[in-house]
Amino acid sequence: MEYEGQICRGPMERASYMLPISVGCSYNQCRFCMLFKHLKYRELPLEQIEAELHRISAIGGNPKQVFLGDGNAFSAGTERLLTILDMVHRSFPACEAVHMDATVHDILRKPEAELAALSEAGVRTLYLGIECGLDDVLARMNKGQTMAQAEAAIEKLHQAGMRYGAHMMTGIAGKDRGLENAQALAEFFNRTRPDRIVNFSLFLHRSAPLYQDILSGQFAPADELENLREEHRLLELLETEQLSYDGFHDCILFRVRGSLPHDREKMLRKLETAIGEYEKKDPVYAVVP
Repeated sequence: MEYEGQICRGPMERASYMLPISVGCSYNQCRFCMLFKHLKYRELPLEQIEAELHRISAIGGNPKQVFLGDGNAFSAGTERLLTILDMVHRSFPACEAVHMDATVHDILRKPEAELAALSEAGVRTLYLGIECGLDDVLARMNKGQTMAQAEAAIEKLHQAGMRYGAHMMTGIAGKDRGLENAQALAEFFNRTRPDRIVNFSLFLHRSAPLYQDILSGQFAPADELENLREEHRLLELLETEQLSYDGFHDCILFRVRGSLPHDREKMLRKLETAIGEYEKKDPVYAVVP
């Protein structure tokens, strides 16, 4: 299938077969995000999806895991999703799990019976853009959710037998609020028990609406040193067991990953080395042309 737009999926899904079922993001209003601004959201025809499944099956493809794209595939209606899941399992008998991105409101608007049906049909993990642990920051970023709503959505999917992975962003709270955000996020994650966390540390394109907030003085960005300290504090505080963590700082080409609690000390030491290096440098801000 010819892919339209930018491929968007977490590193934990690198071994999954990616099947686009839509283009773009149905929400597409976050002030920091430019992944889908150039696309008009639409669902792909079922015939096109089925043809792609047949193409992969015909060349011997039979993946154990499938990731449904694009930006929030879970926004589709339940009947459509169930149809696609049936197509996936008929084409790939070995498929054990189907994962996809979702928004908090995608989950909240689906009745418990529909969530249970999707779980029964093979949906195992939903990735949610938690981003931040502070409600005032979520409102400023136009994320369209509160922490209480996120927690309610996660409880619903857990009750249905599904797991969740969290997307977050160090730096999203702005200058001098990194440790505050780390504390809030750690408390949230310790309550809600994600099995995967991906930290896409804020990496801001100059065409993003949030960049205009910087120019107007409405948002003061944190530098990468503060972002590293925020991440260090978060990893200190996380108590969730059997948690996979992957943190990216694309601007400074730094990455820390591992499993908690097993790799905690190794990850903290790596962050401490990077913090020591950037304490000696001029501030670096993750803004790109």
